[in-house]
Amino acid sequence: MAHDEPSKSAPNTKLVIRNIGLLFSGDLTNPILDADTVVAVGDRIAAVGKEKEVDTAGATVTIDAKGTALAPGLIDSHVHPVCGDWTPRQNQIGWIDSYLHGGVTTMVSAGEVHTPGRPKDIVGLKAMAIFAQRAFHAFRPGGVKIYAGAPVIEHGMVEDDFRELAAAGVKILGEVGLGSVKDGKTAHLMVSWARKYGIQSTIHTGGPSIPGSSLIDKDMVLETDADIIGHVNGGHTALPDDQITALCERSTRALEIVHNGNERAGLLALRTAMELKQLDRVILGTDSPAGSGVQPLGILRMISLLSSLGGIPAEVAICLATGNTAKMRRLDCGLIAPGREPSFVLMDKAQHSAGKNLLDSIQKGDLPGIGMVIIDGAISAHRSRNTPPATAVPE
Repeated sequence: MAHDEPSKSAPNTKLVIRNIGLLFSGDLTNPILDADTVVAVGDRIAAVGKEKEVDTAGATVTIDAKGTALAPGLIDSHVHPVCGDWTPRQNQIGWIDSYLHGGVTTMVSAGEVHTPGRPKDIVGLKAMAIFAQRAFHAFRPGGVKIYAGAPVIEHGMVEDDFRELAAAGVKILGEVGLGSVKDGKTAHLMVSWARKYGIQSTIHTGGPSIPGSSLIDKDMVLETDADIIGHVNGGHTALPDDQITALCERSTRALEIVHNGNERAGLLALRTAMELKQLDRVILGTDSPAGSGVQPLGILRMISLLSSLGGIPAEVAICLATGNTAKMRRLDCGLIAPGREPSFVLMDKAQHSAGKNLLDSIQKGDLPGIGMVIIDGAISAHRSRNTPPATAVPE
């Protein structure tokens, strides 16, 4: 998305994280790095390597990881924010800050659809999208970056509407199919207009999510050709297995697996992507807030689910929630490499897990314990109030 975001860390800050026991890169091609130190200057990672090989002098903040694991901050590819850190869907306050304690440092809106009285006229929906983009650009609960302002397409929109939205800073569409546009031909035309002006699109996949929404089957998904196949495992109700495998096989677009979907269907999508040798297409979200509530540990739970039942190594599952999503969503976070955004989560095996170590515990289905979350080089949270307590925590 190539967003220019205000950073919490001043240009002259230098963060050094040393004594890292396990370093997850977020990159599927090389998920674990042979390094124990990360250096960030201002709002960029400056160096990754062995402590004796990198410049740690002049640090303004030094974190001793105490042998725990460092991963990129987790990305939730599918949320429905509304107004600040409140959701009317569950009348709950502080949900975004709670996700921070689940290791989430970045969220992408799939539409501010739970807004009470959501306007559906063209002028109103554009105004709401621009408002949401501006509001969440300026307001970051707990430091979490929220890419919002995702209008839901409606009949009557013309190409100029998309040009105007893009010029105003809108970069994403809400889920296609949640508005009045329910046919693939119209949806494809509007998605093409959006793409022309640099706006990324997501389509609802599966049965209706709430009364008033509709079934979106594989034929409409394929005809629309949105950039992201939103909740390919249903949100909540999944398509039949043959339609899910057809979407994996006949489309080249991102396959988003969500917490608030059908878990068995999610595992089917994962297996199919693996068989196609296209695991790089798989990204993770929660699709929340929703009728199921909010899930502060939703992305961690997806990592654990896909690793323990989907048969992929824990370090690969972490890539799906970090680097894969960052690449598909065109974000600067998600990878631990020089030049990237310094947003991290430090974690360790949960106390008394049956796993021998962090990786083994995740592959056995346990959640890791989070000891610290860092966004843009600044500490946003210490020991998580939501995960099981980590065996060791950084200082």
